[in-house]
Amino acid sequence: MDLFSSPDFSAHVNDLIRRHHVPGISIAVAQNDQVASAGYGSASLDSESETPCTADTLFDVGSSAKSLTAAAIALLVDDDQKYPHIHYDAVMSKLLPDDFVMSDAAYTDNVTLDDMLGHRTGMPGHNDSYLGVRAAEPDNARSITRNLRNLPVTAPLRSRYLYCNMMYTVATHLIEVETQQTFADFLQDRLLEQLDMTSTSLQPSRVREKGLGDRLATGYFWDKAASSYRGIPSQDCPEGQGAGSVISSANDFIKWVKGLMNREGPINENVYQGLLRLRSFKNPNARKLKPFTSPAFYAAGLEIYYYRGHAVVWHNGSVAGFGSRFFFLPDFSFGAVILGNSEGVGPVGAMLAQELIDEVLQVPATERSHQNQGPRVREGTQENLAVRPKKNKNKKQGQPKPKVMSDKAEKGAAASAAREGMENAKPKGVVGLKDKEPQEIALDAYTGVFWHAGYRGMMVEVNDGRLFIDASDRSLGFTLTFAHQSGQTKYTAHLRDLLEDGDDPVAAEFVIEDGKVVRMGLKLENVIDELIWFDRVE
Repeated sequence: MDLFSSPDFSAHVNDLIRRHHVPGISIAVAQNDQVASAGYGSASLDSESETPCTADTLFDVGSSAKSLTAAAIALLVDDDQKYPHIHYDAVMSKLLPDDFVMSDAAYTDNVTLDDMLGHRTGMPGHNDSYLGVRAAEPDNARSITRNLRNLPVTAPLRSRYLYCNMMYTVATHLIEVETQQTFADFLQDRLLEQLDMTSTSLQPSRVREKGLGDRLATGYFWDKAASSYRGIPSQDCPEGQGAGSVISSANDFIKWVKGLMNREGPINENVYQGLLRLRSFKNPNARKLKPFTSPAFYAAGLEIYYYRGHAVVWHNGSVAGFGSRFFFLPDFSFGAVILGNSEGVGPVGAMLAQELIDEVLQVPATERSHQNQGPRVREGTQENLAVRPKKNKNKKQGQPKPKVMSDKAEKGAAASAAREGMENAKPKGVVGLKDKEPQEIALDAYTGVFWHAGYRGMMVEVNDGRLFIDASDRSLGFTLTFAHQSGQTKYTAHLRDLLEDGDDPVAAEFVIEDGKVVRMGLKLENVIDELIWFDRVE
């Protein structure tokens, strides 16, 4: 606790968030039964009334929420009287016979609850298949579960670690079916209330219903070109429940970490051991291991590695505008939570966590590798983050103090863009948009509605002289602007994120039969070698 409460640590945190473009960050640490916490920077950057960040500021914790989902499942597994049929080795299609069907019968008949929790089902993320709240028919936990049958798998069952947010949403559907409660209510009744986590909620709307809306931090995206922050509106993501969508504060989430670490409240020894049981090798080739560090394992909503002979249990999360990280060391009854309001929390949280761990282990200063790395310390793999990976992130540090739009203006502009389906996302805003070969066939020949059972409909239209798709109805909304490459069939579709802009190239191809465009393929899932193929239906 001495390091955490020192002026040097506070100055260090403030320096890190400045360099990594994090407006505000909250940290809480627990040692046995003792808790200390602090806030740094700003929860909101409204130029008229900038709101300081405190340990009670509320953030979206992203994928750190998976630990709560896994714990909710563990409570059912532990209750042999009410749920004797629910155990980690239970086959999902027997628990949800009407809903849990995968694209191959071998998976349908064999995927277990444990496989889902350990990310070893063979199913990749398919993140662009979810329909968000902007869609005419948004997804929910049941529809996400029933859509599994329409999505291709990419690896044999239990052959490799493949992070899949959907499976944690499926877990919440199981909870809702078995308990006849909403997942939000079950979480509230069986976990949050038992641990006195009064400031933690599922979805922003529930935060506001509790009267805590004034404590919500504004999420931000750092716009490198404009050298300024852009606010990101908070909205419910029912299609992502279980995988994320939990709102909490450092002071509240540390209660969960402490409760898990010390087996408090509903967390008995059976629940604890079930959550920490190792299920998947994250990095079986053990490449790029840090000094004194073992390969990492995935348990259930938790990752585990060994550092200097001691287990480190942790998880992180990242959604548009927010980031999180928590960890604990069972051998020392020490844990911490780090929450912030930009994606830059990733590297900052990784560095601060390592510093706290080294302090607890009393690692000699000369052996603390992070001391000389500064902002170059890398966060873990991007695969466990619930955001679209960016190929060319800004790594430069030490920029001058950023310009900041009015917080109200940021929220209004971002919310307007979301409502209007990205009307401002025109092809002229995409970087590097250039045809490799001339487009000879009239663009109207390619327009229409294209359908894939798992990814649903995509409408191709012409916008400013380019083939264009507005997919802002997706959970991770985006647009695609096409540049012709060859043969009047092969294109590069430039993907622009609804909230964070960018320019990510996506391979695209059209199939022409008898002079008519009949199919469209898009590389929407990088783990799968093939394109996702859509049939033209209109």
